[in-house]
Amino acid sequence: MIPSSSHLPPGKKIYFASDFHLGVPDAASSLARERKIVRWLDAIKHDAHMLFLVGDIFDFWFEYRHAIPKGFIRLQGKLAELTDNGLPVYFFTGNHDMWMFSYFTQELNIPVLRQPVSIQINQEQFYIGHGDGLGPKDQVYKVLKKVFANKTSQWLFARVHPNLGIGLANYWSRKSRISNTKADEVFKPGEEWLIIYAQEKEEKQHHDYYIFGHRHLPLDIQLNNRSRYVNLGEWVNYCSYAEYDGQSLNLKYFES
Repeated sequence: MIPSSSHLPPGKKIYFASDFHLGVPDAASSLARERKIVRWLDAIKHDAHMLFLVGDIFDFWFEYRHAIPKGFIRLQGKLAELTDNGLPVYFFTGNHDMWMFSYFTQELNIPVLRQPVSIQINQEQFYIGHGDGLGPKDQVYKVLKKVFANKTSQWLFARVHPNLGIGLANYWSRKSRISNTKADEVFKPGEEWLIIYAQEKEEKQHHDYYIFGHRHLPLDIQLNNRSRYVNLGEWVNYCSYAEYDGQSLNLKYFES
């Protein structure tokens, strides 16, 4: 599915982005955001060596056997172009698009990853995942995630006609956190669960970079003199992403 190590050639870069939340808060703004994402993909494709999409790309996604959610065709077409031209793309499920199954793998040649992964790039170790359900607290969500990930639950939802199932899901998406907040989330020292998780992970196994989405804030935190925690932010307010050039990892913002 994903290599345990990769060598980054000179002049090439690795890109990380998450939390596009396509589909909210309404069709018009989602379409404008999708077009911006496609412009970003066009801007990076010439020097990209790998692309990691780190969860919640869609605010809702469920694959029926013969149907997928309507829309997002510009993004899918651009990803197909990238993979057809040989760019490895890896897709992590998030808490909003965990019901992604085989469509992206079969149609776009994009592996779908459900758990964080560790990969060595050149001589540095990366730990990459969406971040939902990691760290302390949030026990209610952890129980719900097990229910949503359960094969029986998925089978039952698949029995609901797509017109009703996707319609209900889109209704609830419009009530989601990303749909109803501006860029007013704040960093909370001592309460950032993913930082706590990364610190605990670091005690057991060293990684130079811990890269997550989910939190919706662009963050670059030094965990110790060897490790950094980087949160990728989101594309409703920030249009932020991370870029690794073989020497350093940096958060950047796309404005075009």
